[in-house]
Amino acid sequence: MGRVLVIGGAGFIGSHLVDTFMMRNEEVTVFDNLSTGTLVNIGRWLDNAKFTFIKGDLLNANDLKKLEINEYEFIFHLAANPEVRLGSVVPSTLFDQNVVATQNLLEFLRQSDNRPILAFSSTSTVYGEALKIPTPEDYGPLKPISIYGATKLACEGLISAYAYTYGFKAIIFRVANVVGPRSKHGVVYDFVEKLRKNSNELEILGDGTQTKSYLHVNDCVNAMIHAVEKSNGNVEIFNIASEDQVDVRSVAQIVIKELGLDNVRLIFTGGVDGGRGWKGDVKNMLLDISKIKKLGWRPELDSKRAIREAVKSLKKF
Repeated sequence: MGRVLVIGGAGFIGSHLVDTFMMRNEEVTVFDNLSTGTLVNIGRWLDNAKFTFIKGDLLNANDLKKLEINEYEFIFHLAANPEVRLGSVVPSTLFDQNVVATQNLLEFLRQSDNRPILAFSSTSTVYGEALKIPTPEDYGPLKPISIYGATKLACEGLISAYAYTYGFKAIIFRVANVVGPRSKHGVVYDFVEKLRKNSNELEILGDGTQTKSYLHVNDCVNAMIHAVEKSNGNVEIFNIASEDQVDVRSVAQIVIKELGLDNVRLIFTGGVDGGRGWKGDVKNMLLDISKIKKLGWRPELDSKRAIREAVKSLKKF
């Protein structure tokens, strides 16, 4: 692929993306402020001649100057604050870390002579409570119900406008709930951590009927790379997800079984706004992945298998 820049490459999904590129013998640079990522995730590559790590923050103009502006052929932008629940408490944090950070990156790209391809990790939450399930990429109008979803949609709009105005290619990924090794976020991780502290009971936010699809991180990374290599449009949007759903009660039961626990009492908080876990929690999500399947990709694991594999990896640590 040429020289690859992974922004947020020390994080959960980013570090798996780095692993794949390094095992393909690509030249990789990681730019990460280590606020949620960790060098442990990419430690195996730190002494590799084809790998470069730069500690930096997209919100700091001086940090961006550390990057070789004309050296990258592909930029994967995965840096973001992924905490959906934060939006109902401190929305400005999500705006800064998602929208402002992306705007700064786009200004950086605008000054580049070689116009690298930009791949951006967005989210299924941009759809809000879609009336069409499974939801295709051309569904509209997009009405996110969380600040997080709104900031990601704003990023999509900026990326599209910059790509058309300044002549570079952009690929946007609307990703489902990603699970797997190195995750420090999301319902599977939360359940494992709660049961480590108390194996007799498990608190579940909401009424347990929230139903969503789950995607293993390996499938996610493979889809991103596949789409970047196979798509041809100037600005492309792809859903990345499994093709089935699991409700939160079932997720809890899978986690309990994989941890080898018995007689765990489930405690439902009841939630808000009709059983949601928090303000902005989408109760029913399933994405239509027909578009990326036409490029030759499909997930290897369904939602339940992805959850099981995620728990197996999490319980080792």
